[in-house]
Amino acid sequence: MHIYREPSVTNLNFDELASYPEEKIPFVEITTRGPPEANQELETGRLAEKFARTKVKSVESPEKNSNPLYGEIKYEEGLIENPSKDVSGVMYDGHLLSRIYHRLLPEEETDASHLHIIFTKRLFGTWGEKGGRYHARVSLYSYPTLISTSGIVEAPAKPKEFYREKRQLASLGDTGGTIERLKEKFEGRFIDYDDERLTEVMKGYVMQALFYHLRSDPFCEKECCRLYNAHWQEEVIRAQLDPPEFCEKHRKILEEL
Repeated sequence: MHIYREPSVTNLNFDELASYPEEKIPFVEITTRGPPEANQELETGRLAEKFARTKVKSVESPEKNSNPLYGEIKYEEGLIENPSKDVSGVMYDGHLLSRIYHRLLPEEETDASHLHIIFTKRLFGTWGEKGGRYHARVSLYSYPTLISTSGIVEAPAKPKEFYREKRQLASLGDTGGTIERLKEKFEGRFIDYDDERLTEVMKGYVMQALFYHLRSDPFCEKECCRLYNAHWQEEVIRAQLDPPEFCEKHRKILEEL
């Protein structure tokens, strides 16, 4: 297993993340590495253009960003050259992003004996035909697996009361500092940027990636299991932070591996 670090996220302990699967499955060998784009051999401008092409033009349209603007390419160049640079307000197509990262993997490590888990600050989504829009995701289990440190904040929905009070305040014309006040009021009920619980939460997503690699099924239907596919922030917190770590079924699977 190879875990690729996201340098801009200082509250995520990658050494602790790497040691967690080793505790559960002793035969797994794990390495941590820098971002794949840091080791790429492509000219930066060409790689930046590839990233820019994965940008979602509109969450309500599957149209691809086939001809990115000069400014979009320069923006991606900046992210490649300065991995610690913050990124916000941009969504990428998760499947297209995964294809780029796949091409950046060492060729000798692209067989089934290797699992690559790439942590990225980029927020990505997948197009849903049923809903007719892009949906932000925390993770994309593919080859390689992508896990978004922005997605864990933005993708799972916050408590319903959060949005209800947000609408009420907006209807009264109160928009100044609304989000920050609401975050203070509902503190602890969702994962936020710079959240000290991030490492513990992400352990579950690493295990989901491992189960996908070993059994082609990363999820569990039980809310008390770290493999639960949470859609609400409070479900994330319950599944990843409250005991037990795994349901009986998946605990037994781990013991038998």
